[in-house]
Amino acid sequence: QVQLVESGGGLVQAGGSLRLSCAASGRTFSSYAMGWFGWFRQAPGKEREFVASIRRSGGSTYYSDLVKGRFTISRDNAKNTVDLQMNSLKPEDTAVYYCAYRPYYGGSSPYPEDWNYWGQGTQVTVSS
Repeated sequence: QVQLVESGGGLVQAGGSLRLSCAASGRTFSSYAMGWFGWFRQAPGKEREFVASIRRSGGSTYYSDLVKGRFTISRDNAKNTVDLQMNSLKPEDTAVYYCAYRPYYGGSSPYPEDWNYWGQGTQVTVSS
């Protein structure tokens, strides 16, 4: 099993910042030596969309064009955590943010159906 627990969501004014964190645990997670962490988001009435991803071993990152230059994904393998620093937030960033894990050596994927494990989500609300 792989457990993913997000934290750090909340209410912030437009232009502000938030930092989300995701803690990974579980016997199955510990047995994987490879893979990707990802952040997705889902706004009311919309489909879940890709935000960013990072290779578990480090080095490679990918971002949605909607957040590139404003959001930064990072991971700490010693703590089994992955963070999403969100700056210059906009009202359209309002959504439930989900952490995900993809235990494959290959590339990342922007499609939710390609990710195997999900957290419960954390709400981010940006007021105008």
